[in-house]
Amino acid sequence: MHSVTLRDIYLARHLLQGQVTRTPLIRSEALSRRFGCDAWLKLENLQPIGAFKLRGASYAISRLTPEQAAKGVVTCSTGNHGRAIAYAGKQLGIRTVICMSSLVPDNKVGAIKALGAEVRIIGNSQDEAETEALRLVAEESMTYLPPFDHPDIIAGQGTIALEIMEDLPQVEMIFAGLSGGGLLSGIGLAAKGINPDIRIIGATMDKGAAMIASLEAGHPIQVTEYETLADSLGGGIGLENRHTFALVQEVVDQCWRVSEEAIARAMLNFLEEEKMLVEGAAVGAIAAIEEHRIDVRGKQIVLVISGQNVALDTFDQARKLAVPTHS
Repeated sequence: MHSVTLRDIYLARHLLQGQVTRTPLIRSEALSRRFGCDAWLKLENLQPIGAFKLRGASYAISRLTPEQAAKGVVTCSTGNHGRAIAYAGKQLGIRTVICMSSLVPDNKVGAIKALGAEVRIIGNSQDEAETEALRLVAEESMTYLPPFDHPDIIAGQGTIALEIMEDLPQVEMIFAGLSGGGLLSGIGLAAKGINPDIRIIGATMDKGAAMIASLEAGHPIQVTEYETLADSLGGGIGLENRHTFALVQEVVDQCWRVSEEAIARAMLNFLEEEKMLVEGAAVGAIAAIEEHRIDVRGKQIVLVISGQNVALDTFDQARKLAVPTHS
């Protein structure tokens, strides 16, 4: 029996009405032409915080007991999850504390403070920031909400697939970025719960991909982290992973590693063709289809465009790295 079921995802859908955006699913003429398929884009970059993470964070926070809500929520995050927790806490009037290391850029810290969260800058690593978060749990009885390895977070992200299935019941393949696995395990559970024949495909950067390395090893392992254009896919999956590793093993059909050059090209092409500036993680799947020549001809495919919170200097790096491969 799973820690998360299709019923949980439907419950999340019900609770999230009015808290998150039901994002559009649009057909991409450019990608459909290029790959010889019907390519659809699920635009999670249009959430109020610019990323899908709002679903899981909002659902997890709305499920707190009154006692938990009174004591507040703490997490560690350098990016979209921290923003999501801060935003959801503000909407629901719940105190949120986001612990980060001193390495996090000022613009990210500022963005989270602007959403009303308390930010604690601790030490020079995520591990040190996490130690502070766990201290707040122990000493102030705050509730810790991790970025992905939590049943309510997974159920919240799974609501994306319910919307896809309503808008495009004939979908055959769903592609999304793979990091800690909250997004893909939720999507895979929901989509395959409705149609077991749907193929769920993950894409990630080629260096420091913790989930793929763990899948290959057969158990969660630690990997060295590297800088990447797909920065929101970085980080480990946790050696004590309780939910997402097993779910990804079960519901994800294929995972692809993608080179930095391919991610860079996909970011540039997406801006040129779709007129949207998105983060590297959001176009990893497009890069994977291109780089690995994944056969999607004649298929109905959905690409989850996970977020748009890309720093302009990261985009500049992408522009330098991308060598055009087609006109």
